[in-house]
Amino acid sequence: MTEEVCGLRTPYLLFIGDCTEPGYAKTAFGLRDWAGDKCVGEYALPGATVSTGLPRMDPAEAAARGAKSMVIGIANSGGRIAPQWLPALEMALAAGLDLVSGMHAKLGDLPGLREAAEISPGRLIDVRQPPAELPVATGRKRSGKRLLTVGTDCALGKKYTALSIAKSFAARGVASDFRATGQTGILIAGAGIALDSVVADFAAGAAEVLSPDNFDDHWDVIEGQGSLYHPAYSGVAMALLHGSQPDVFVVCHDPLRTHVLGHSEFPLPDIEQVVELTIQLGRRTNPAIRCVGVSLNTSALRLDEANDLLAREAVRLRMPVADPIRRGDLFDSLVENCLAP
Repeated sequence: MTEEVCGLRTPYLLFIGDCTEPGYAKTAFGLRDWAGDKCVGEYALPGATVSTGLPRMDPAEAAARGAKSMVIGIANSGGRIAPQWLPALEMALAAGLDLVSGMHAKLGDLPGLREAAEISPGRLIDVRQPPAELPVATGRKRSGKRLLTVGTDCALGKKYTALSIAKSFAARGVASDFRATGQTGILIAGAGIALDSVVADFAAGAAEVLSPDNFDDHWDVIEGQGSLYHPAYSGVAMALLHGSQPDVFVVCHDPLRTHVLGHSEFPLPDIEQVVELTIQLGRRTNPAIRCVGVSLNTSALRLDEANDLLAREAVRLRMPVADPIRRGDLFDSLVENCLAP
């Protein structure tokens, strides 16, 4: 049977297709890292060089181990489902698994897939389905507090940073909610709005809906999208900035990346450039917006190299700099600065 949006059945089998670029498998990695207890394994096609490290199995094996859904773990440029994936997706339906996608392409629009679902107990579920009748943004100042993660590029840690900060807020007894704005975040949190699937005129309004009025001491920790400097995705970043009206923001950066992912002709902006532009544009809907720190993705560095870089950048930028996955005292300082009056 077919269905656009409904409750997700777990555990998941993560489909990584024939992916060769780790940055495009961020949905699979995000579910492994933040919902690992709901993942039984991964399914890869010949030619794939990316792996989550989970056990490899096909849909029938996954179903035998209790899997209920296969999630497309790829978030490629344009959100396209490759034709060579279709036999594997049909295999998942034949095994009785729900097929869950966060891609822009709708599962039911693909030749043969809707027909396969009609004779299968498995469902077609598109997560990138915005709510109906979203409003145009008003710019009205809302009660409560908001934190937004922004980036120098896509796929470098905005979601992980927001999830880590929200987790630390909760551990400190701070009233807070993680607000998902992308398909992976929605799969992890179970709720949210995929901002890049919203018609442009309503995107800032969707961000307002996502972080409504709340108690004065309540924090919405909002997952960032794209980058204000991205040649393709700056629009969603701008709408999210204006609509979420953040009181504070954290800049996310990969220190080893030199150019925009998938756009090698565009060099990455400096952290300072992102701070300056975010404040300049963010003041339109929140004149008090301020940067409280930097999140660096140091996963490719040894621990000693990472610690040295984090310390040097903190001195250079004169603000807390941390890796939210390595955590430690540096991350605690960043969290404390987020909460500072």
